[in-house]
Amino acid sequence: MNIRSLTRGDGVVIGAAVLLFIASLLDVAGCDAPDSVCEAVDIPNAWGFNLGLGLGTYMLGVAGAALVVLARLLPQPRKIAGLELGPVGAALSIASAWALLWWTIDVEDAGVGLILGLIAGLVLAGGVIAAPIVPALSAPLLPAPRPAAPQPYGGGQPSGGYGYPGAGQPQQAPFGGQPQQPQQPFGGQPQQAPQGGGGDFSPFWFAVPVPRPLFAEDGSQSPIAELAPGTWYLAVEQRGGTLVAQTQDGRRGVLQDTSGIQRG
Repeated sequence: MNIRSLTRGDGVVIGAAVLLFIASLLDVAGCDAPDSVCEAVDIPNAWGFNLGLGLGTYMLGVAGAALVVLARLLPQPRKIAGLELGPVGAALSIASAWALLWWTIDVEDAGVGLILGLIAGLVLAGGVIAAPIVPALSAPLLPAPRPAAPQPYGGGQPSGGYGYPGAGQPQQAPFGGQPQQPQQPFGGQPQQAPQGGGGDFSPFWFAVPVPRPLFAEDGSQSPIAELAPGTWYLAVEQRGGTLVAQTQDGRRGVLQDTSGIQRG
């Protein structure tokens, strides 16, 4: 899991889910009687009023938000009964907002718990729907780090191993600083790979500005992985306007959208 793969839309979803849980602990009904009478009346929250309201409505939205965020954090899509986590979470979030709307209408004097819950449910449903289509919500929640020198996969792997820059050659670090970026290409030996217009190609490290899918090299449009901001990947070949990239676990695929990538 990589927390930097979260978007601003995911941040809206998380905030709405927290607000929805808080609302479930507040009064579901108001009191129009005098203060002395209202103080003597024990007005329940969603859990004390009706288990279906607390568990089947409020927590339905919280569970939906959790699935949406979990789907974003996982490197590969996961499924429940053949359905991906993201769409399932979105459906649960929308169902929760719809149920809260009718609960609020049905209760004659809706309390702060229902009103706040309805607001949180609508924000949650709106965030789930708008996040993939609104550019402002599709941007990363956390900015990508800008290290002085790119590190190998994970940042803590030993240098000099197969597949890392400068393999087999010692790195010189300046006094009090970080090791300098090695100048050797992938595997320590210069390689040549055809570009779209021909010429030499040297593998290089890069990071993506936003989460982007990595497709299989056979040309199928089913993603095999998702590249996340804040992680360095290795470009091993260029094919026209696309790059063949290698992930941390050694999988190779085609990155079709190379706009805005940060080279190491």
